[in-house]
Amino acid sequence: MKTAVIVFPGSNCDRDMAVALEAVTGTKPAMVWHGDSALPDNIGLIALPGGFSYGDYLRCGAIAARSAIIPAIVAAAEAGVPVLGVCNGFQVLTEIGLLPGALMRNEGLDFVCRDVALTVDNAQSAFTSRYSAGEPIIVPVAHHDGNYTADAETLDRLESDGRVAFRYAEAVNGSARAIAGVLNASGNVLGMMPHPERRIEAAHGGDDGRRLFEGLLETVGA
Repeated sequence: MKTAVIVFPGSNCDRDMAVALEAVTGTKPAMVWHGDSALPDNIGLIALPGGFSYGDYLRCGAIAARSAIIPAIVAAAEAGVPVLGVCNGFQVLTEIGLLPGALMRNEGLDFVCRDVALTVDNAQSAFTSRYSAGEPIIVPVAHHDGNYTADAETLDRLESDGRVAFRYAEAVNGSARAIAGVLNASGNVLGMMPHPERRIEAAHGGDDGRRLFEGLLETVGA
């Protein structure tokens, strides 16, 4: 499966994502600069990595959302290509309208960097097919603006449509069941705050994140 990692000024998790994708797929991803206007042909996955695109100035992901590569990403997503946004990439996906809601500042205004427990809500998507519904997993987080927020109507729709992919198993940002990952209506776009690319092998403490990429490889790359 051919993959692409989008690189913005200030990205600092693009290499982590590239290493994870190569480890799972056996092929180095294309590193696509934000100023490019086209994606490589026959891409099976587009990954928007974590970091601090444009230094998080103005609003996290807001400047990156105006990059030249964005129309190509939107067009690919609308054509059914899987798109994964992690951390800052999740913020970008909300800014460009591929996912609803927004990521707000953490409760207490603290930067949080640690392993967290998640539960899998939707195990039917291409991203989550290697998990079981309700399964507990451990994935690291590293964010300052990780508080997923949407209006009540949007949250109700996400819940009823099965578009909540992951939840935090513990209370986060004042919510007892805070959302950690959201799918679009077609199920081919996932935004999540935890970093699956940082938990793909035993040296990372486990492979709970690896299964996300393996599921994509099975579903899309076969």
